[in-house]
Amino acid sequence: MPDMTNDPLQPFEAKMTKTISVLDEDFNTIRAGRANPKILDQIMVDYYGSPTPINQVANVQVPEARMIVITPWDTKMLRDLERAIQMSDIGINPQNDGKCIRLAFPVLTEERRRDLTKEVAQLGEDAKVAIRNIRREALDKFRRQLKDKAMPEDDFYSLEADLQKLTDKFTGKVDAAVAAKDKELMEF
Repeated sequence: MPDMTNDPLQPFEAKMTKTISVLDEDFNTIRAGRANPKILDQIMVDYYGSPTPINQVANVQVPEARMIVITPWDTKMLRDLERAIQMSDIGINPQNDGKCIRLAFPVLTEERRRDLTKEVAQLGEDAKVAIRNIRREALDKFRRQLKDKAMPEDDFYSLEADLQKLTDKFTGKVDAAVAAKDKELMEF
């Protein structure tokens, strides 16, 4: 018998892996107490008429734990960079010194930390729902194959058990990612 346990589950495992990647990207945009250049990934700046990510028009550095320095390759871009950062929702006011822009990350208040942990928990729950939806999609596909007699009953129950193990593995990864982000947020 061919290896039935890996082939049918592979596309669903790939979707679950993608869900974890999206969760990690979402977590990177949440501002913890320390400077993370990924927080700028969603911000676009107008560069000669086209929206462009900041890291494609400037050098982004983290010289210390709570500071990001953005040095544009073209100093004419300073005002546009400053405006784009102010219009974003990162909640940090840029400091323009004529050569570069500094973003100083203040220490988070206890209340703000609690709000962010709630946001992290919600993102984690959304990821778990997405994983469960992938499981349901797979089960529906396997049930149709069973009904159409394209799959033996034993194979269906074996796949169902393997799919549940896969789902448990990925929901565990979500829980671990949420716990790690919560720990990062609660550090002083």
